Amino acid sequence: MTFESYLATLRGKQVAVIGIGVSNIPLIKLFLKKGIAVTACDKCQREAYDNQSLLLELEALGATLHMGADYLDNLTQDVIFRSPGIRPDIPAFAQAKANGAVITSEMEMFFHVCPCKTIAVTGSDGKTTTTTIIAKLLEAAGYHVHLGGNIGRPLLPDIESIQPDDLAVLELSSFQLMTMDTSADIAVVTNLAPNHLDIHKGMEEYIAAKKNIFLYQNAQQKVVLNRDNDITYSFVPEAKGQVTLFSRQNHLDEGVVMEDGVICVKKDGNTRKVLPVTDILLPGVHNIHRRRCRGLHIERCIKDVSLLCSSEDTPRTTDLVRIIAYNIFQLNLSLGTY
Repeated sequence: MTFESYLATLRGKQVAVIGIGVSNIPLIKLFLKKGIAVTACDKCQREAYDNQSLLLELEALGATLHMGADYLDNLTQDVIFRSPGIRPDIPAFAQAKANGAVITSEMEMFFHVCPCKTIAVTGSDGKTTTTTIIAKLLEAAGYHVHLGGNIGRPLLPDIESIQPDDLAVLELSSFQLMTMDTSADIAVVTNLAPNHLDIHKGMEEYIAAKKNIFLYQNAQQKVVLNRDNDITYSFVPEAKGQVTLFSRQNHLDEGVVMEDGVICVKKDGNTRKVLPVTDILLPGVHNIHRRRCRGLHIERCIKDVSLLCSSEDTPRTTDLVRIIAYNIFQLNLSLGTY
């Protein structure tokens, strides 16, 4: 399905977008400019919303605003785009679905209409850093990369500028993945441990959501899994695509491992040394996992393997990655998956 053909299915219908926040504003504007009737819903009272000029702009573009505590009441629209932070099974959505509405999300539709290959990363820890570095490495290799998802940038509004030879690199949260029925061309699961259980009904639901990043792959697509994490390793039998494992602690006949202080790729009985651990400039042993995780698929795209090092060859990438990684890892080192 192309984006234009998808828009054609929306014309003449009513669309609701739940949440007038940073991730949904570009989507609302795009639909309005394409002539789609949009009701923008938000739990914030109109007078308390912090950007009154934006509300006026949306209304000038043709939006209907439904704001306040009753923002989920009377969802009579044909298509409803939920925000990832709202569970898909709340009574308001259940009633709308029973009345014939389609409940979807920006990310679900992006995967259906995206014209280029997708690389998606999820996990309980490290997904933002891994996603960012994958994108930067690919950009350094000359690819036109679109970075988005849970990292803070919706990509559906950019869909018309995405070309078939581009690459979309996405960070996906469990909330985004809960209702996904399409998987990435290359899926990466960094690790899994109890997380967001205040929103998920339990660990089983959390794990099931994460699996959607690879469950709908075909035999030509790829999933990269952490051998050292019991949960991610248990995904191997369910994968329909090609599985590659990475490990710091376990022996692997095939995959990416650390041997004698060097990250190595093992394939078809051959071992190729890729990167000495001492060349990893990001702080912490956990970053060895990030490097192996990225190396599994990035090495197939980047001709110069030296780009895998945060070396003098890529100073801007080095600085950015080190700043991002340092701040994120200070928050996430409580997970005992390393």
